[in-house]
Amino acid sequence: MNLPKHILPIIIFSQFCCTSLWFAGNAIIKDLSQSFDLQDYALGQLTSAVQLGFIIGTLILALLTVTDRFSASKVFFYSALTAGLINLTCLLESNNIYSLLSIRFATGFFLGGIYPVGMKIASDYFEKGLGKSLSYLVGALVLGTAFPHILKAEIIVISWKSVVLATSCLSILGGLLVLIYVPNGPYYKKASHFDSSKIFKVFKNKAFKSAAFGYFGHMWELYTFWAFVPLLLQKYSKMHNDLNFNIPLLSFIIIGIGALGCVIGGKLSFTYGTKRIAVTALLISGICCLFSPLLFMIDSKLIFFIILTIWGMAVIADSPLFSTLVAQHTKPDSKGTALTIVNCIGFTITIISILVFNKLVEVYNPQFLFVILGIGPLFGLYHLRKTN
Repeated sequence: MNLPKHILPIIIFSQFCCTSLWFAGNAIIKDLSQSFDLQDYALGQLTSAVQLGFIIGTLILALLTVTDRFSASKVFFYSALTAGLINLTCLLESNNIYSLLSIRFATGFFLGGIYPVGMKIASDYFEKGLGKSLSYLVGALVLGTAFPHILKAEIIVISWKSVVLATSCLSILGGLLVLIYVPNGPYYKKASHFDSSKIFKVFKNKAFKSAAFGYFGHMWELYTFWAFVPLLLQKYSKMHNDLNFNIPLLSFIIIGIGALGCVIGGKLSFTYGTKRIAVTALLISGICCLFSPLLFMIDSKLIFFIILTIWGMAVIADSPLFSTLVAQHTKPDSKGTALTIVNCIGFTITIISILVFNKLVEVYNPQFLFVILGIGPLFGLYHLRKTN
């Protein structure tokens, strides 16, 4: 089937525009705290509010089977429009900690109708080569995730109010592009009726369960690795006579290079199979976790950095491939619900992982703590071996 060439670029660009509310929003949280004279603890609360909002949003969408009963493009548009307008209220001078928490929570809530829904739209267009398509999609989001580190490196200086205005406009633009140019795809199938039990039924499929559990293991490692890359670099610097690292810039490179990992993984999956490449990426990142204490002992900055970039590519390369497997092992009229509930559980796991790691950092030497991230890949690999 010959599809219009504009479909995938528009989905990728629109996803990037809309999720800028998430990653660019996180980049200005410190500015928000300073501008509204908030306490230090507000930084963590504002960051967590978006994550919690996303989890609740995806859970409700999954329970109501929204993306299987209604046009995914329209769900994407209304979510992007609403999130963009809500984000603008950050500019109100009357804001305080409670209103800002509500704003960030609500933004995260409607992001739940953007990120997994964008994947659902892609799966409705690309049956063959879906892994390759989603790899480009996730790769763009990885660059967005790395973006706040560039701001911290002070290479680019932008006022927080400009960021709020720009991200809101981008979100609305992304939603409009999908609504106008990306109608329901050729593999779209509307669910015939409301069925909230779908979120449980999908897990009865062994192949789906295997892919989902692989994804959950991957998520235990991913966001905690990203969150603590600066700590890893700082610890290495101190152990090697306080090397003069530009930690924000290096963090951007290590996280951002994951976009290349996604693209490479997507291309390889087209030739060697989606599951095989997903397993390989998960295995590589798991090995990096388990042998991470040795990483700090490497005297060569070049070798140290090369290993970290390999880890940075492997840690995310499997993400779009797991989403591909989830979509492939789900009935057409349940794909939206399946992708949404898997995202919901996956991001819940990231919060638990980050909280556990953050607590352990207060007590133990960070040199040995990255080993616990290996629990995720081991868990995922164990479940992935059960199916072909």
